[in-house]
Amino acid sequence: MREFSTSPADLAQAAAMLRGGGLIAFPTETVYGLGANACDDQAVKNIYAAKGRPSFNPLIAHFANAAAVARYVQVTAQAQRMMDIFWPGALTLVLPLKPDAQIAPSVTAGLSTLAVRVPNHPVAQELLALADTPIAAPSANPSGRISPTTAAHVRNGLAGNIDGLVNGGSCAVGLESTILTLDPSPTILRPGGVTRSELEAVLGCDVSFAGQTDHIQAPGQLASHYAPSVAVRLNATPLSGESFLGFGPGPCDINLSASADLAEAAENLFAALHALDRLGKPIAVAPVPDTGIGRAINDRLRRAAA
Repeated sequence: MREFSTSPADLAQAAAMLRGGGLIAFPTETVYGLGANACDDQAVKNIYAAKGRPSFNPLIAHFANAAAVARYVQVTAQAQRMMDIFWPGALTLVLPLKPDAQIAPSVTAGLSTLAVRVPNHPVAQELLALADTPIAAPSANPSGRISPTTAAHVRNGLAGNIDGLVNGGSCAVGLESTILTLDPSPTILRPGGVTRSELEAVLGCDVSFAGQTDHIQAPGQLASHYAPSVAVRLNATPLSGESFLGFGPGPCDINLSASADLAEAAENLFAALHALDRLGKPIAVAPVPDTGIGRAINDRLRRAAA
């Protein structure tokens, strides 16, 4: 695995590898993604192989800007408004594929829709612009395991299985993007960095959450996901032999936020799970309020404990 800096020369080489069918991990504001040319079906299949990801679990296609997105999916007025307000940023929209879209079938896992996003990270934006093609990119970790928010997390999980890694430091948001479908009504398929209240303020209507279903419409809907190698107990006080992941004031092994700040907790969540996983002891997790971005934190914790 070749490691790239964020210099213009290195990013140009990483972009060339992506265009040519290589697998390159790169930072976004949410987590590190494992990118491949979304128009190259073999390259996309290599993502599934590298991660051990089930082929029925679709991928998000990342773009440099909203204008590029419109070449591949049907953009309604409602979708355009969401793009105008939230992009670049931690919102993924699930939109109908255009009939002539040259997106590899493996990206959509047989669906007639495509999950699309424009990330808000300078390195990701430059890399996508240089690649000049949609980049399919799930999180850069073994399937079902803890998502990566640093280059070290990517190295530890995927070294030897991918072609390159762009080291862009730590991810600021720390949780994957919110995934929203607008058809037939606005529904959050996966909570994330944009909250329901923020979406409702823009849409001017109620936004619902998708229930648990066997019909996968978007990434991050599997019951077991984001999991460490040890057992996780939620809303718990630690027992003898357990590590304790805290929230708010009080003793613990690692604290998501001593000041009970949910945004800080979201940024720290995956790094904390990685660190506690390395201790090899079961993890007890303090209660986290299920409001705002806390909804996304608890979603990841429930799947980690499943």
